[in-house]
Amino acid sequence: MTGTEQPMPVIRTVSASDELRAAWPVVAQLRPEFDEARFIAQMQRQIANDGCRASVLYDEDGVPRAFAAWRVMEMLAVGRHVYVDDLITDANSRSRGYGKAMLDWLKAEARRLGCVRLQLDSGTQRQDAHAFYLRERLRIEALHFGIALD
Repeated sequence: MTGTEQPMPVIRTVSASDELRAAWPVVAQLRPEFDEARFIAQMQRQIANDGCRASVLYDEDGVPRAFAAWRVMEMLAVGRHVYVDDLITDANSRSRGYGKAMLDWLKAEARRLGCVRLQLDSGTQRQDAHAFYLRERLRIEALHFGIALD
């Protein structure tokens, strides 16, 4: 390896409490309404019941730097696809290629699983994330609408 090459990050799909707990500091940056215990319980429930998967990108020192919650779905509008619930890169580690590495991994995993698309929603307030997605050739294809069911 020359002095300019970066070690490749490692991405693993996780489900154990200790693995999710290690990713919590990254996830908390996007989901501050959760606490660690609620995050772990909900992720494990989604993994067990809803086909959700949790993947973590670790840097060369084994520190979690990015997290993705995702699932394989099939819909009339888009066919078989990977839907990314959450894609988070540690704010202190941005611009180091971790987000791109995670997104590229998700695309490759989607292809491996026979999917024809990757889809995600992003909150309207997340302009930096939108710029990243557009740079990575994702396109705005729809508006997402919702309503709380009290």
